[in-house]
Amino acid sequence: MKAETIRIIRLAGLIVIVILLIAIGRSSFFTVAESEQGVITTFGKYTKTVDAGLHGKLPWPIQSAQNVPVNITQKIELGYGSTGTGDYYSIPEESTMITGDLNIVNIDFFVEWKISDPYRYLFETNNPDVILKNMLQSAVRAVVGTKNINDVLTTGKIQIQADVKETLHQRLLEQDIGVMVLDVKVNDSEPPTEEVSKAFRDVETAKQEKETALNEAIAYRNSKLPSARAEADKIVRAAEGAKQSKINEAMGERDRFLSMYQEYANFPEITRTRMYLEAMEEILPGIRVIISDDSDILKLLPLNESDEIQTVPADGNQ
Repeated sequence: MKAETIRIIRLAGLIVIVILLIAIGRSSFFTVAESEQGVITTFGKYTKTVDAGLHGKLPWPIQSAQNVPVNITQKIELGYGSTGTGDYYSIPEESTMITGDLNIVNIDFFVEWKISDPYRYLFETNNPDVILKNMLQSAVRAVVGTKNINDVLTTGKIQIQADVKETLHQRLLEQDIGVMVLDVKVNDSEPPTEEVSKAFRDVETAKQEKETALNEAIAYRNSKLPSARAEADKIVRAAEGAKQSKINEAMGERDRFLSMYQEYANFPEITRTRMYLEAMEEILPGIRVIISDDSDILKLLPLNESDEIQTVPADGNQ
């Protein structure tokens, strides 16, 4: 009976030892997923950070390991919340803000972030998620407080997003809590009352109508400009042609005068007589002129043979 008891005790001890060995073996290895990093602590104090894969450590309670999702994008909703069924609800104490022109506006933000430093996230910061949300709300109020309400509600949302992200980034650099911001978006912005909202919708409609009218005017101008330019080009070409014609005509008259003057300089008497005869032909068309070889007397015969014959000296003097 005593031997049997000893055998049972030994068997129980062996089972305990096996269980302890299995527990020690299981606690001496751990696996880190691709989206994680593992943080190993020794007696609660940080030892090192390891990447994805199978890793070994001293058994518990000497060392312990904690996996941190460093490559998983997380989100912060500011000004609103969401339920598990996909419904959303407003949080006025987060969304209500004062703009730079002292107007009140409700604005919601959606922020994406992830853990950048597991050590600082776990051991150097107390509640980093809460700190990040508080820093975000502070940055949002600081940026919105410099904008006018028209920018917040209409055209300035993209700039507000960029300014909030930059402000938050600078604050995270100053107070490193082991996280980084990936993106900041204005989810929604609206006036606090329906009357104000309607007024801003009317303003937005007027701006759209103005833009439409401006685009139509530009289209009309573009449709008319080619024909107007063609007509202007036609007028300019006609003027250039007329100018060149006048220049050519004047140059011809000049050359004709110079030629006549040259003839006159060489043969003054002959030239004077020719000019006289040409003038008489132009003044009295159809008249017959007879030049007497003996006396240099010109006889001007009228159209009718019965008219008296007139004589004129050949040099044109009466």
